[in-house]
Amino acid sequence: MTAHPDAKIFLVDDDAGVRDALAWLLRTRRLLSEGFDSAEAFLAEIDSWPREPQVPCCVLLDVRMPGMSGLALFEHLLTLPWQAAMPVIFLSGHADVPTAVDAVKRGAFDFCEKPFSDNALVDRVEQALAQSAQVLAQRQAQRSMQQRVDSLTERERAVMDLVVAGLPNKLVADQLNISVRTVEVHRSRVFDKMGVKSAVELANALRAS
Repeated sequence: MTAHPDAKIFLVDDDAGVRDALAWLLRTRRLLSEGFDSAEAFLAEIDSWPREPQVPCCVLLDVRMPGMSGLALFEHLLTLPWQAAMPVIFLSGHADVPTAVDAVKRGAFDFCEKPFSDNALVDRVEQALAQSAQVLAQRQAQRSMQQRVDSLTERERAVMDLVVAGLPNKLVADQLNISVRTVEVHRSRVFDKMGVKSAVELANALRAS
């Protein structure tokens, strides 16, 4: 069973038979999917989202479709700030392979040439979902860290910046023209609000975000 039971795969292909076959294949691995018969339909779907995906996801995208091509859709997806949270796997015919390879170089997760190996395709889908889950977790951690930073008072932020720079309490006090005891109080509050126990841990947390 997949490690991401709430994940979703978006199937963007103008061929209903292909979408149905892919949906069935994914169900054999207990993976949820949603089909779209055009790039425009999928674009309308994601444009309606208030923010980034809330669950791990990826897109299986046909290269050639009437209207907007899969490549044109991919170009649009690349402009989204959260695109890395929704990896794209191109489904390409033999003639489209050079185009698909070029797309991978520009950020697509992979491409699978038609006809593709069922097991190989689903394995790559699950790897793409793992990447999506990791990116979403990182983005959530960054938002949480920013919320913690925003909760600091102006003086606490000033103390934090100097502590992270490696200054001891006495030099922080001299820089801010306050007492060492006041620095100690602010430093303790910063650690509490940021959820850390040391200056090193604080610096690492800020660097990671």
